[in-house]
This record gives sequence, structure tokens and C-alpha cells, in this order.
Amino acid sequence: MTRNGRGQNTKAASSSGPPPPLDWKFSQVFGERTSGEEVQEGLSSPTSVDIISAIEFDKSGDHLATGDKGGRVVLFERTDVKEHGSRRDLERQNYTISTHPEFRYKTEFQSHEPEFDYLKSLEIEERINKIRWWQNSNSSLFLLSTNDKTIKFWKVQEKKVKKISEMNVDPSQAARNGPSSSTSCPRVFLPNGGCSGGPYKNLSYEFNFPPGGFPTLRLPVVDSQETCLLARCRRVYAHAHEYHINSISNNSDGETFISVDDLRINLWNLEISNQSFNIVDVKPANMEDLTEVITSAEFHPTQCNTLAYSSSKGSIRLVDLRQSALCDNRSKMFEEREAPGSRSFFAEIIGAISDIKFSKDERHILSRDYMTLKLWDINMDSGPVTSFQIHEYLRSKLCDLYENDSLFDKFDCCISGNALRVATGSYSNIFRVFGCASGSTEATTLEACKNPMRRQVQTTARPAKSLSGLTRVVKRGSDSPGADTNASSYDLTTKVVHLAWHPVENSIACAAANSLYMYYA
Repeated sequence: MTRNGRGQNTKAASSSGPPPPLDWKFSQVFGERTSGEEVQEGLSSPTSVDIISAIEFDKSGDHLATGDKGGRVVLFERTDVKEHGSRRDLERQNYTISTHPEFRYKTEFQSHEPEFDYLKSLEIEERINKIRWWQNSNSSLFLLSTNDKTIKFWKVQEKKVKKISEMNVDPSQAARNGPSSSTSCPRVFLPNGGCSGGPYKNLSYEFNFPPGGFPTLRLPVVDSQETCLLARCRRVYAHAHEYHINSISNNSDGETFISVDDLRINLWNLEISNQSFNIVDVKPANMEDLTEVITSAEFHPTQCNTLAYSSSKGSIRLVDLRQSALCDNRSKMFEEREAPGSRSFFAEIIGAISDIKFSKDERHILSRDYMTLKLWDINMDSGPVTSFQIHEYLRSKLCDLYENDSLFDKFDCCISGNALRVATGSYSNIFRVFGCASGSTEATTLEACKNPMRRQVQTTARPAKSLSGLTRVVKRGSDSPGADTNASSYDLTTKVVHLAWHPVENSIACAAANSLYMYYA
């Protein structure tokens, strides 16, 4: 079975062999820093308010939202398809697209402010943890944004600015009366019609309208010539999480969404902000018995009753909301079995899943832990179908990474709209793209800069492992070309943590500190 154009592409790729590797090119950058420039003047610490902390495309791919540590949400809109229509329509008409995808700054607004919880003596940062687009209505844009404690629902719309285009002043009369009203000693006019020059001597209190009125008296004309973008907070969903919110996800029913913290998952109705339902609760009666926490969760793209959530133990649970009000009993669990004798002190830390994504073909779940990117088949819970090594060269440095807290970095992952490729970030401002089609050996290392392929040309490429004859678990990435295989060249202070794949095109947006880079293929 295939679904729409993307399903046809997948079927064609599987019948004629894996697709060739993509040739990635730089598209544009927003907020690029010059050499030696700090993220914000006077600030060089990782808590700078300008560092991007969330990236999300809307379903059409025509809008992109980013959130930063300062609580701001910045919106971008696509400009290269407005004159000729959508890119998919042009491809169906065999229209030659000569320009690369282009976005422009649209607007920004302050989504969250720093707060203080006086009951717990706890500071609540304004940092945006996640952004999720809601269905657009007419020309208005809707999105959800959250920090550690509070979720907000925003509406962004264009509003016309009313402006007076004509005044009731006759230019000829004003020019004729101008010189006669001037005096050698100019008067200083005060508020409410007062004047410092004293009372008028010839002021008459008898005022009569001439027959027919004043021919030169005209009413002001109000015209709506300019438009501005206005962001308005429609609803605030607060006081429902005791621990920090790490995920939010929209339901395909268009009415509900979930919010996730370390121990609970709450279900919200968009129209009701003062009540939520707890659908998953892993908090034990005694906190000393706590063995794992929830790290991420996401709704199924089309089945409104199905959601998946990951844990710090490296497992993914698929639950059905129809089974019971409290979905603690999983319907299916995905977990990779450990080899005997392979467990170490750092095994649980590096095995914790930081992000999960459903594929658009609804068959796979993509997960990212510290060292690997794994692709799971929903119909096969015995283990991942493919495992990609991200930075295997760091395995011998785990002690150092633990000491400087780098071992607790949480990287995002993303999957292409046709489910043929996956991507995730790493250190030294690089991110990696892998082909996940059957028989594919694609493993590309890109750097978040204007020359993304320079990591490739500085080293000698090694032949990738052949995938022929492997039926289930495939591990790739450690022998792919790129400077990331050199353990002496990594930089832990620069990293690509957040990135997003365009929903219908081969285009990636990624964040490096406060800079937003965009690439296309």
C-alpha cells in the first residue's frame, strides 16, 4: 500500500534500488555572528537569551517558527513560492525551479517571561522548550509554545492600521493666512488650547454660520493603508505540571494536545485551559523507587487514539487511549536488548532517549539517544530496524563528557516527509543525514555554516558498509566520511541540538547558538 505522492516515491525507490545521496547546498542564514562576536553583548555563557531552543515547520512548510532562551518566538514565512504556487504543484507540472527555498522574517513576540514560584522558591526560566503549530484559519496563524511550566496558545494575524489621509485644512487658505498670522514675538502654545501670548484682543464671542455653511470645511478622511502583524495570547494552560515540561504534541483530531513532564502526561482540550486529564503517571508511591522518567512524547500523525512516549531507560511505549482513562499499561514496548556483559556505568545515561518522531508513512518511529539514531518499525518490537552511529569517536571520552555535563546534552532528530532519510545534530556545529531506505548507504556529514560540505572535502572518504544480505538490524555511521571520525577535532562548545526537516521537501533548518541555517537539496 502506498499513500499519496510520498508513498509513490517510496515505492519507486524500493523497486529501483535506494535513492542516490542528496547534494546539500546552503540556502540562507538568519542571525549569523561575525568572527569573535558574542551571542549577546557581554554574554558568552550557554544561558544567553539569544540561543535558539526550538525549531518547528508548520504542516505546509510555508512557515517556520523558532523559540529562544529569552522566551521569544520568531516567525519566518516562505517567499519563493508566492508568485508561482506551491513547489509540489510546480513539480507535477514539470516546471523548472531555478531558485532555492527562501524564507524571510515575518514577526516576533515575547511568549514567556521569567517567573518565580514563591511556594517552592524556584525560578522559572522564560526559555521556550517546544513549539507546535496548530491548524491555520483564514490568514491567521496559530501555535502552541511552552516553557518549563506554562503552555500558551497564540494567534498571529494581520490587522489594518487606520490612518488619516486627508485633513480638513484648505492648503490655499493655510498659505494665505500663514504670513498674516505671524508676529515678531512668536507665541508659545499650551495644552488644551491655551496660549502664553495673552488673550486675543479682537476675539468676538458672536459666531454665525454663513448661509450654505463653509465651503472650505472638509471632514478628515480615514484610510486603512498599512497592515501590521499582531500576536495575541488566546489561552494559558498552567498549574498542571509539578516537573519541567519537556514535550507538547498536537492530536490529529484538531481539538486536543498533550503536555509531558518527567513523570506525567496530561491531555488538554484546546478550548479548556483550567482543566486537564492525567493519562500517564509513572510516579511511584515512594520516590526512592523511581527508576526511569519520561523524556519525550508524540501523538500518532493520523490515529488520534495512539501516542508514543520514551523513557530514560531507552525504551519507547506505544499506548492506546481507548483502553483506559489511565494509560499506564502499554499496548506495545520497543526496546533494544543489551548484549551480555556490555553494560557499563554510563550505559543508562547514554541510552536515555532525548527525542522521538513518527514518520509520515505512519510505519516507523525515529528515536535519538546520546550516541545513536534508531529507526523502529511499529509492527516489530523486537529491536530497531536500523541504527546509525552519530559520534562513536566520543565513546572513549565518556568520563570527560560526564565531568563537564556534556553527557546530558539532549539532541533532536527529524525525518523527511517521504520517510527516506533521517537527520540529527552533533558537536563541532555538525549535523548528519542518513538514508534509511532499503539498501541505502547514504551517510552525510554537514557543518552549520555557509559551506556545509567542507567537512567532507578535508578528509579522505572511506567506502561505506554494504547493506546487502542484512535483514534486520543495520548499524551505520561510524565509518562514513567526515571530520567527525577524528576524535581530536571535536568541539563540545559548539553543537547543533535543534533541527527540523521541511514536511514536503528536502530542506533542513538547524540552529547553531543564535544562528538559524537553512539548507536544501
